[in-house]
Amino acid sequence: MQTPIPFYLDEILENVRYLDGGSVADYIPPLAAANPSYLGAALCTTTGHLYSAGDDSEEFTMQSISKPFVYALALQELGFEEVVAVVGMEPSGEAFNELSLNRDDHRPVNPMINAGAMTVTQLINGVDSGVDERVEHIRQYMSRLAGRDLTIDEETCDSELLFAERNLSLAHMLRNYEIIQDDAHDAVVTYTRQCSIQVNVKDLAVISATLANGGTQPITGEKILDPDVCRLTQAVMSSAGMYDGAGRWMAEVGIPAKSGVSGGLLGTLPGQLGIATFSPRLNSEGNSVRGVEAFKRLSQDMGLHLMSTDQRYGIHPIRDVEIINDAWVVRLQGVMNFSAAESILYRLEDYDITADEVLLDFSQVTTVNRIGRVMLKEGLRRMREAGFKIGVIDPDERIKDRTMRDGTQVVRRDDNEDYMINGEELL
Repeated sequence: MQTPIPFYLDEILENVRYLDGGSVADYIPPLAAANPSYLGAALCTTTGHLYSAGDDSEEFTMQSISKPFVYALALQELGFEEVVAVVGMEPSGEAFNELSLNRDDHRPVNPMINAGAMTVTQLINGVDSGVDERVEHIRQYMSRLAGRDLTIDEETCDSELLFAERNLSLAHMLRNYEIIQDDAHDAVVTYTRQCSIQVNVKDLAVISATLANGGTQPITGEKILDPDVCRLTQAVMSSAGMYDGAGRWMAEVGIPAKSGVSGGLLGTLPGQLGIATFSPRLNSEGNSVRGVEAFKRLSQDMGLHLMSTDQRYGIHPIRDVEIINDAWVVRLQGVMNFSAAESILYRLEDYDITADEVLLDFSQVTTVNRIGRVMLKEGLRRMREAGFKIGVIDPDERIKDRTMRDGTQVVRRDDNEDYMINGEELL
C-alpha cells in the first residue's frame, strides 16, 4: 500500500493552481525571469518521513527564508543575552526593508526584517570573521540542516548586489549606531550571499522539521540546535515571520512561518512536522500567493492551527499487531490526528502483510479528528485495492462516518464476527 500523503499534497496543489494573481519579484533580474507556473510542496515529520509533490526538485534561492535559521545559529553560538542586546523580538508592523530602528536603543525590532537579519548575520562565526569565512560557516550549517550539500547561486547574488542600495543604507545606519562593526559593504555582501543559498522545497521541509524537532535533524539524526533555541526561533517566526501580514497569518493559519521573495514558504508545527511550498507569484506583502492559500488549506484540513484543540497527539498510535483467523488486527490507541494517522500509514506500508483481511481496532482510541479519520479510511481503501479485505473494530463508534472516497463503506465488525483471542471475542 502506498501512503496517501503525497497524493493529498498533489491534490492541495491542484486546488490552488488556478490562482494566477500576484507577480514574480521584479527587482532582481534572475527572480524576474523565474517561471511563474512552478508549484511544489513538501512535508517532513519529526520522525524523518519526507513526502513531496509537484515541482519538488526545482531549486531556488532561500532569500528571507534564511533569516530564522541564521538567527537560531546566532542564539546557539552566542546565547540569548548577547543576541537580544543587538536585535529585538517584537513585530514591526512595517515592510521587511523599512529604514527604521527602535527609538530608545536603535536596535532593529526583530531578526526577520532586513536590518535585524543583517545585524544577526554579523554575529556569526565571531565579530572578527571575514566575509568568506562567515559565509562558508553559514553555508555548511544550512547544509547540515538540509542533510545535503547546498550551494550558493552566484549569478543571483551578483545581480542582487547591483540593486542593493536600500540594504546598504540599512547597513550604514546600523554602523552609525554601532549595532554592527563590519564595513557596510561587507555586511551587505555577507547577507546577500546568505540569501543566495539554493534549496528545493524538500530541503525547506526538512530544515523546518529540524526546528520542529527541537534541533535534531529528523533524517540524519544529527543534533544541531538546542531545544530552547528552536523554541525562541519559532516564537519569533510566529509574530514576525510573515512581516506586516503576521497577525492575520497566525489568526488564519496558526503555523509559525517564514516566506522569501523567490516564492518559498515554510512552516513548523512544534513536535510534529515541517511544511514547505514553492510558487514564485507574490502578493503585495511579498508572500507567495499560491503558497499562502496552500498553507491555509493544509492548516484547515489537517487541524494544524497551534490554537486548535486537536493538537493533542500520541507518540505510539499502534499498540500492537496480531494475526487472528487470517485477519491482520492492528490495535490503535490514543488520539488519531494527522501525526498519528501518518505514523500508522507509514508503518502499514512497511509491513509484509500475509493475512487476507486487515482490521483497524479503535477500542483503545480516545478521539479521532477529521483529518485522522479521512487518512485512515483512505489507507484502508488503498489496501482494499491491493487485494485485502478491510474493516474496523469500533465498539464506541469513533468512526461515525465510514464512507470512503469512492462512496463505499468501511465494514464494521461486531460481536457476531468470529474473531477470537485466547477464547474471547474481540468485541
